[in-house]
Amino acid sequence: MDKTETAVLLSGGLDSSVALHWAHRNHRVRVALSFDYASNHAERELECAAWQAASLGIEHRVIDISPISAHLKSALLSGADDIPDGSYDEELMKQTVVPFRNGIFLSIAAGVAESCGAQQLVIAAHSGDHSIYPDCREEFMAAMTEAVRLGTYAGLGILRPFIRTSKGGIAAMGHELGVDFSRTYSCYKGGPVHCGACSTCVERREAFREAGIPDPTVYAPAAQRPNTGD
Repeated sequence: MDKTETAVLLSGGLDSSVALHWAHRNHRVRVALSFDYASNHAERELECAAWQAASLGIEHRVIDISPISAHLKSALLSGADDIPDGSYDEELMKQTVVPFRNGIFLSIAAGVAESCGAQQLVIAAHSGDHSIYPDCREEFMAAMTEAVRLGTYAGLGILRPFIRTSKGGIAAMGHELGVDFSRTYSCYKGGPVHCGACSTCVERREAFREAGIPDPTVYAPAAQRPNTGD
């Protein structure tokens, strides 16, 4: 088994939490890196990220890049009331894109990873992200991987284990790995419980249904939820 020193990008959401557990099983995780970019849901996500890292005895670092939010346009940065409800296949979901977010994260993470002795990064981009997030597509990831390799003495690699996996497939893998999904957070509105209606809540609910496993998420009882079949 390859036990390469690894750094994991950990938001505290479902996908990245599974990626952390996957990396912990298959590699040697040196550090989990989270970014505070002043999103609506930053506080809830970062709490979950800290819990997930601690549960595995992994060092967790939060990198504060919140000042950058003043220079980026996204509903994810402007308040819960601006978050549209619906599914990811709707044009309006592009409002939730944070321009070049993964490019920004990976650039900073590469410098931190090399500085702490890691040889590779893990990011949880998955197949369901590709339709609206250009910085989650494999074409971007492959190009960024080459740029990071060329730009670091360590020839740092970027692993994207879920790039051709659905969110349901990730949930199933996380279940097998023993991930506590109740200690993950996804809602774009950032409330004390998941709203159940925004695009990421809809996708989260559908992922558990697709995986055929219980959904431990607490959703707001008054949420106007699209039909997810449950």
